[in-house]
Amino acid sequence: MNANKRLAIFDRLAEAIPEPTTELRYTTPFELLIAVVLSAQATDKGVNKATAKLFPVANTPRDIQALGVDGLKEYIKTINFYNGKAANIIALCGQLLEKHHGEVPDSREDLEALPGVGRKTANVLLNTAFGHELIAVDTHVFRVANRTGLAPGKNVREVEQKLDKWTPNKHKRYAHHLLILHGRYTCTARRPKCPACVIQDLCEYTEKTVALRAEPDKSP
Repeated sequence: MNANKRLAIFDRLAEAIPEPTTELRYTTPFELLIAVVLSAQATDKGVNKATAKLFPVANTPRDIQALGVDGLKEYIKTINFYNGKAANIIALCGQLLEKHHGEVPDSREDLEALPGVGRKTANVLLNTAFGHELIAVDTHVFRVANRTGLAPGKNVREVEQKLDKWTPNKHKRYAHHLLILHGRYTCTARRPKCPACVIQDLCEYTEKTVALRAEPDKSP
């Protein structure tokens, strides 16, 4: 795929999704950090339901730490792998208080040193909370990048490196969100909605779906 086609893809996605942002609900970098940690192998909708109850009660490192692991579990027990996530979040809060004065650091090294925080979570925080031009590769981004031919790669890191290199500069700030939302609602895993896709003619996916044939009229 050449640079002109990549630019056209991002131009169209940006036009179709004029306000690309995360669907996780948060008001502070710390709330976003907790939501992203909870979102691993879970849906944003499920996380939002849990944090809607948690954040009014505890939305600072000190307040969440005060809940303890068992107390936190009561708020997040509807989320996949909540036991491990609760333990990581309590440890994470302790580290923020001990090493960062309770603030979320604007540094990849410091973020990745936090319990439960990997490269993808760090990229989400750095991009969404602090405005860094980084692309976090989740399952949606990985699928879209490979399926369309935008940035094919065998693993997440390879796709990230190619997207970082090839994404047009004017779209780097929001590319992460554009690709996630496109993958979540149009370029879906099982049956991509190719007939309704704004980049159908630019996409290099060889198994594009076709419009469903109309059901025969069975009315009398």
